[in-house]
Amino acid sequence: MNTEQQIEFDKIKELWSALAITKDAKEKIAGAGVILNELELRKQLRDTTNAREMIEKLGAPPLQNMTEILEIMTIAERGECLTPYQLERVEKVLVVVERLKLYLSHGKQFGNPLAYYDENLDEQKELREEICRQIRNEAVDDRASRTLQDVRARIQRCVEEMKQKAEQIIRGNKECMADTYYTMRNGRVCVPVKKEYKFRIPGSVIDRSSTGSTFFIEPVGVAKLFEELQLLRIEEEDEVYKILYTLTAMVSDAIPFMMENVKMIEKLDFIFSKGKLSIDLVCTEPVINLERRMTLKAARHPLMDRAVSVPLHFSLGGHVLERADGVREAKGDGERQADGVREAKGDGERQADGVREAERDGERQNGTVIRGIVITGPNTGGKTVAIKTVMLNSYMAQCGLHVTCEEADLCMNANYLCDIGDGQNLSENLSTFSAHIKNVLEILKQVNTDSLVIMDELGSGTDPAEGMGIAVAILEELKKSGANFLVTTHYPEIKEYAARTEGIVNARMTFDRETLMPTYKMVIGEAGESCAFYIADRLGMPEHMLQVAARAAYGEEAARDYQFHNKEGIQKASGGRIAKEKKSHVDKTLGAKFQIGDSVMVYPDKKIGIVCEPVNDKGVLRVQVADRKIWINHKRVKLHVKAEELYPEDYDFSIIFDSVENRKARHDMERKYTEEIIVREKDS
Repeated sequence: MNTEQQIEFDKIKELWSALAITKDAKEKIAGAGVILNELELRKQLRDTTNAREMIEKLGAPPLQNMTEILEIMTIAERGECLTPYQLERVEKVLVVVERLKLYLSHGKQFGNPLAYYDENLDEQKELREEICRQIRNEAVDDRASRTLQDVRARIQRCVEEMKQKAEQIIRGNKECMADTYYTMRNGRVCVPVKKEYKFRIPGSVIDRSSTGSTFFIEPVGVAKLFEELQLLRIEEEDEVYKILYTLTAMVSDAIPFMMENVKMIEKLDFIFSKGKLSIDLVCTEPVINLERRMTLKAARHPLMDRAVSVPLHFSLGGHVLERADGVREAKGDGERQADGVREAKGDGERQADGVREAERDGERQNGTVIRGIVITGPNTGGKTVAIKTVMLNSYMAQCGLHVTCEEADLCMNANYLCDIGDGQNLSENLSTFSAHIKNVLEILKQVNTDSLVIMDELGSGTDPAEGMGIAVAILEELKKSGANFLVTTHYPEIKEYAARTEGIVNARMTFDRETLMPTYKMVIGEAGESCAFYIADRLGMPEHMLQVAARAAYGEEAARDYQFHNKEGIQKASGGRIAKEKKSHVDKTLGAKFQIGDSVMVYPDKKIGIVCEPVNDKGVLRVQVADRKIWINHKRVKLHVKAEELYPEDYDFSIIFDSVENRKARHDMERKYTEEIIVREKDS
């Protein structure tokens, strides 16, 4: 039973995780669940509120992913030398720390408690300045030290001298040169010399052209300068490593402070991600209570489009008090209104005195706490969305998140239990009903006084009478547990049970019969109807079918009260047809009547012929007449003399019907391989 998936909190987590930046915050979001400690929950909700207020006033905080810096600190801790790129990453993180510290300090002017987290951030200003001074563009800067600056200046002069030396040799030996410019080959300065003059230029051959006509020679004078350059580069490398190791040591010394910075950034990222989610989903901070009281004002499902979502007003865990005039007041939130009147809007109507009657078969109840609600109403009327909205908002609140309501007063729950969807699983051989019962039994094992339970289509998926009985038994168990629960159903008996049972009330999802459309509003204290006949009528079911359905459901007298609109029957659509195999009408005895070798009379010419092939399933046989063979319908042929009277038993008819060449070829094929071909005589 995956509650988060059934109520779609996993999708809320996806939205939430996308707003976090650090890997640690994303992992914390993935593992987020209900908080059972009241003090911790109230702190988490305050953090969410403070984060939202700070974002609204100062914008999004300057945060950065910490994964790479953690890897760099591990390298420094092992004593390995950090590269210029890695040192720059350290410097960038320290810049983020400085900016975040400044961002938080600005929040102090609004008295935001989150602003004081800046005291836990250490800028490591000296380390940041040293890295910024000595590392630039992912390399050690020339001015990182006087020694490095001097060495690199000498390297530059040496390179220039090499180039000048090469140019002098080219100018002094133009007739020997294949080009007027020096070139670089394998890191060395070379002059392009024609093949026939390669011994005129003293030096080492470094390379030659693809055609072999040009040799690239490093002159002797240039070679001496190159040796000097190599020594300078070694000196430069030593100085660079000296600087890098010094900076690495500084980073290593600062690791404890850096780790604290990283932890604080990850913590703030998690907190601010909750504030961002609150802004994106247009949420509000809920009030938390421990009195099993739940009140939602203008609640909506967080994943539904706000433009089409109908706000839900919901209350559970209040009292039903008897008034002097016999009308019970639905008392919620533990507060008694001054005039003892509760407003209850239903179907778009406002009762004149704001009192909703919740009479239950005349039973008088004093101080009964409402723990369960049985919701009825039409299909597609929003029953499932309503119960998911209640649980999802409650679940979000207990995870320290704001809720998608105008106002919310929600109790803490020890566990959230739900049975939504058919749960059918062919691989586990579970039918819809079996899956429901399996979930229900699991719920009943875990349910207690501090639970919130929702069940969709209670008792469905089996025989209606037995399903209704099981549904009542489940409600009895939930009632005994003392848990808050919401269930949806279509059984009228369940509505009657709720109406006469203490601690349980009916609720209905309203339906506009004028437009035959659901309004997605919940009215607590009244039972609804499924409106299946009205919906079927709107969708085009014929009147005569609906009348039959009404009589079967409610009897002849009740069926007369229904007014349906579709007088015409169902218009049959043209569909595909099955193509049946055509059966042959040929007399099966014809196959025995005409045998190969029979002498027959062919009409209307009255010519005598001999049967070559018997009658096929189309009623046609083949007859040899004179020097040709013809196909002819059996009706035009009359038996003259049977073959058994004309020829001896096992007579070889190929003597009559085959040519000499074919007979010889067939004989050869029977006793050896041959390339000869049997040519069948063409039909006439």
